[in-house]
Amino acid sequence: MNILGINCFSHDTSACLLRDGEPVAFAEEERFNREKHTKSFPDGAIEFCLKAGGIDMGDVNYVGFPFRPGLDFYRGFLHFLKYFPGSYKRFALQGLVDLNLVGKVSYFKRKYGYKNKVVFVGHHESHAASAFFVSPFSEAAILSIDRGGDFLSTLLAFGEGTGLRALKTVPNPHSLGEVYSAVTAYLGFKPNSGEGKVMGLAPYGRDTYFEDFRELIRFKEDGTFEVDLDFFPHHLAGKWFSDEFVRKFGEPRKPESEIDARHEDVAAAVQKITEEVALLLADHLHGATKSKNLCIAGGVGLNSVMNTLLLKETPFEEVFIQPAANDAGTALGCALYIWHILLGNERNYRMEQVYYGPEFSSREIEEVLRRRNISFKRLEDPARRGAELLAEGKIVGWFQGKMEVGPRALGNRSILADPRSPEMKDILNHKVKHREGFRPFAPSVLEEDAEEYFHDYYPSPFMLIVLPVEKDKRGVIPAVTHVDGTGRVQTVSRKANPLYWKLIAEFKKLTGLPVILNTSFNVRGQPIVRSPEDALDCFLSTQLDCLIMGDYLSEKGAGGCEEDGDL
Repeated sequence: MNILGINCFSHDTSACLLRDGEPVAFAEEERFNREKHTKSFPDGAIEFCLKAGGIDMGDVNYVGFPFRPGLDFYRGFLHFLKYFPGSYKRFALQGLVDLNLVGKVSYFKRKYGYKNKVVFVGHHESHAASAFFVSPFSEAAILSIDRGGDFLSTLLAFGEGTGLRALKTVPNPHSLGEVYSAVTAYLGFKPNSGEGKVMGLAPYGRDTYFEDFRELIRFKEDGTFEVDLDFFPHHLAGKWFSDEFVRKFGEPRKPESEIDARHEDVAAAVQKITEEVALLLADHLHGATKSKNLCIAGGVGLNSVMNTLLLKETPFEEVFIQPAANDAGTALGCALYIWHILLGNERNYRMEQVYYGPEFSSREIEEVLRRRNISFKRLEDPARRGAELLAEGKIVGWFQGKMEVGPRALGNRSILADPRSPEMKDILNHKVKHREGFRPFAPSVLEEDAEEYFHDYYPSPFMLIVLPVEKDKRGVIPAVTHVDGTGRVQTVSRKANPLYWKLIAEFKKLTGLPVILNTSFNVRGQPIVRSPEDALDCFLSTQLDCLIMGDYLSEKGAGGCEEDGDL
């Protein structure tokens, strides 16, 4: 049976094809239309899923959408009455959004001539399903924290077998995600995109404003919370933060301007209050479920520092975070909801890898290189040669196999470097990624060696856990050690990604170090590369030294291709 999940109603649109309960293909639309966090209908992702599955739309038994028509509007109407007249503009906008959602479903049916069954699944139910049903747990507590969806920001739930049970919800406008996005805007970054920058900036800050932020979010005895809407008036005319917020914390930072200590302190405060509220939610959830297992989903679930605290500072013993925890993952979640809950099928799949995107044959890669007039050589052992180049201090674009799903590059669409160089972080940020200098990079480490390098080790295959780097190793891998002595770790197993594992193993043979620097294969403001064309564009427009695509190596200088693409 084929089930197609489609997220098409907000940012990070995506599509996922399940066959008999297992993902066949799963990708974000941004990788196809090259618009980061796109809101466009995911035609490219849908067509890829159908092609990867070897089917056409007539072979799809069910199509799932992760929203319920009219529910946002109904709950928005109650919100409108409560906050009238200030809520008028927001309610009018919500009505237009709801009509647009229905219009997108109609567009889909018309374009693809789809005549089989369409199912609408709740937004947070889709988030919850996307995490629990692919987790290794037979039962688990589930925490979904988002900006919002179906007019809810947060869901506390319990999953067992093929069932999900909602325990508590937090309605919008009370939203941790909205608060974090508001501060993202205040700090001069783009909401729904720059939240990771705020998380990266936070360790540089002090506790100057934490008590002030603590007053802005009140935790309630029933296990939920409320936001002080006088400071975050997104529920009215859509302003991210109020004049009162500015009076208390100072003028907002202008985009691209200098970052000072006050900005760092505000970032630290919003990160810390997010962690504190999440810990209180998790403690309440554990008390309600008594489970030792926790599944995390929703856009806030990409906050890897928060995830670590939920593992280390709550009674939960095991944690699973679905790697596309943001709205892109709801395409997977609504399809799983149909398969398990509506159709009653048993679970037969566990997510151990995330390589469900497009892949390209050697012939396709070579054709692109020849068409673009790029010099290249064919490698007998790409992993060995890649490790040699890294050991020589080269920065390598690494393009292999199927593309990852989710915002973290996990070794198939990655930029790689030697973590031993203290200068490498600045080189990569300024000359390759073209981004802010405070942004950290991730260590990819062989699973079997990770405990030697990271304190209080816990497996992190999807780069969604932050661990302290052992003190005696911080000087060994300075390029991937953040200012607070931690690293956002990716543990690499031979089973999940044999070629990437071999690359790191070869690097270890040459250097004695089972760790390399890994960052996404893109530059600031662009999505991760999908195709050989995308990879070449990035390679030629940055100071990457080498590009290994499949079995083919291209190098700049010394007879290789120059930065302008000439031979």
